[in-house]
Amino acid sequence: MLATASPLSGYRRNVGIMLLNPQNRIFVGQRRDMPSAAWQMPQGGIDKGETPRQAALRELEEEVGTNKATVLAESAGWLTYDLPEELQQKLWRGRWRGQSQKWFVMRFTGQDHDINIDTKHPEFSHWQWAPADRIVDMIVPFKRDLYQAVLDEFADFVR
Repeated sequence: MLATASPLSGYRRNVGIMLLNPQNRIFVGQRRDMPSAAWQMPQGGIDKGETPRQAALRELEEEVGTNKATVLAESAGWLTYDLPEELQQKLWRGRWRGQSQKWFVMRFTGQDHDINIDTKHPEFSHWQWAPADRIVDMIVPFKRDLYQAVLDEFADFVR
């Protein structure tokens, strides 16, 4: 995992969202396309002409099915991770080595029933609110350093 001031060349520009409920638990979803446990926070690509903040708000609605959230902060820089080689070929036909992500911490302002992961293009099969101290262990190994960096940067929001 590498932190940089701007997204790195050879990496897909992406956003990530740490969505917090009133108890400071973090939204994580189980990926639909993985047969084993593969939890993650919402994330997604930045469309042409979109700012990272606009992308984060769009991705929240597309993946979590709600826009009931307030942006509290964004990461100071871009956090980058490499995909394992076998996934690089499968996901992006080798076009990208991994992703450079701008992260946002948001406060969920709705109720649990406002969350609807059965969206137009669902990415999650299940979801839960998890405590910050469990997040890194729930994540696929190649993203753990990045998730730890996100937790460290936004630590004041999850205390």
